[in-house]
Amino acid sequence: MVSDGTVFVGSNDGNLYAVDAATGEQEWAFETGDAVRSSPTVVEGTVFVGSEDADLYAVDAATGEQEWAFETGDAVNSSPTVAEGTVFVGSWGTNLYAVDAATGEQEWVFRTGQPVASSPTVAEGTVFVGGYGSRLYAVDAVTGEQQWAFETGQWVYSSPTVSDGTVFVGSGDNTLYAVDAATGEKQWAFEAGDWVDSSPTVARGTVFVGSEDADLYAVDAATGEQEWAFETGHWVHSSPTVSDGTVFVGSGDNTLYALDAGVSGSSDGSRVMQGPSGQSAATTSAGGPGFGVAAGLTSLGAAGYLLSSRAGEGDD
Repeated sequence: MVSDGTVFVGSNDGNLYAVDAATGEQEWAFETGDAVRSSPTVVEGTVFVGSEDADLYAVDAATGEQEWAFETGDAVNSSPTVAEGTVFVGSWGTNLYAVDAATGEQEWVFRTGQPVASSPTVAEGTVFVGGYGSRLYAVDAVTGEQQWAFETGQWVYSSPTVSDGTVFVGSGDNTLYAVDAATGEKQWAFEAGDWVDSSPTVARGTVFVGSEDADLYAVDAATGEQEWAFETGHWVHSSPTVSDGTVFVGSGDNTLYALDAGVSGSSDGSRVMQGPSGQSAATTSAGGPGFGVAAGLTSLGAAGYLLSSRAGEGDD
């Protein structure tokens, strides 16, 4: 992600890097004990990031010095979300954790019984997160008590987004789901051609999401009807972002695409406004753990950090 002119990114070499966004010069590197596949989150001068060494780290964004480390007991591929002074993060040890952002002390732990690689999102006092078994969970952000669980047909690696009282999330059963955020009741299900690990985004009543079938889909948020689909050259695990009527998404064909979204405006909903980035839509749109080009795309008002793009129109 990008914050205050610095790019923060993890690496399989076990380091979290801070790089000057204008020059590409390394500012600092923070070494963890294993690969860093969690997307970092920056809030009030602190970088929060998970590592496969089983720790969640808080690192000073300016200096790269460790502020604290919280041990989860298993790999942390989930990207942390920060809301109201609490860091929410999942681990492969089947737990969702709430950790005090200032001290690194555990506030509560919710045991899913399933590995958590999906990145949590917070909306209206509820944490929404997917389990690698087959469930989407809604958990009280203060107490850690389960409010409901929605069963899909396969793993939920996709990170949910919440918009206008609806949770949108993909599943390994090839389906994008719309679920009532208050009750956990299914509103609709849209079937793609293959599994949906991409994290959806919403703009002006349209949901955008990628699939293993190589397509980026635009789906009506109210009805679940397909508006258009654009075929890339390989799977789309990347999480799309819409900025000023353009949708940006990466593909396993090593290409970053810029497409006419078919709607005006930019991404909204919890994944942007208070998602794993903990930042506003003007700063970043964070996705969950991803693969390929631009997984968890950063939208800087599409502000000049997109390195390459290919324009195209959505096809029915």
